[in-house]
Amino acid sequence: MKKVLFIDRDGTLIIEPPVTYQIDSLEKLEFYPHAFQYMARIANELDYELVLVSNQDGLGTDSFPMDTFVPAHQKFIKAFANEGVVFKEELIDPSLPSDNSPSRKPGTAMLTHYIKGNYDLANSFVIGDRETDVQLAQNMGCKAIYLNKENHSDAVLST
Repeated sequence: MKKVLFIDRDGTLIIEPPVTYQIDSLEKLEFYPHAFQYMARIANELDYELVLVSNQDGLGTDSFPMDTFVPAHQKFIKAFANEGVVFKEELIDPSLPSDNSPSRKPGTAMLTHYIKGNYDLANSFVIGDRETDVQLAQNMGCKAIYLNKENHSDAVLST
């Protein structure tokens, strides 16, 4: 069975800008140091499939139009691909927290094919910087890596 690393985007691989928390321009796209080399090593040496899982609050609305999101996201994907890091899937939920969408993290509706498929979820990980990422790991039967200044008792690793 295949192991998967479900990875949050903003605040995990790229720096989340204060105030808006939206990567809605190329100028706001800033990668964390060593993100490329760590992801390449995980994918190649440890044999994990990489799946991007991201909540993008209100994507497609007037306050966060799709045409401002797409160029920065495509640049993000291309930059990783140029370093040999290819995401098997990019799963992006555009809903707002108030929508209570089952596809919004920590919901698993975007990930049912992993839950029902031939994947080793017990040895897979969700990595992210928010409580919802740790909750997603619990909901999927995965382990959590919590990238935050705070520790989290439900994560196997907190940084």
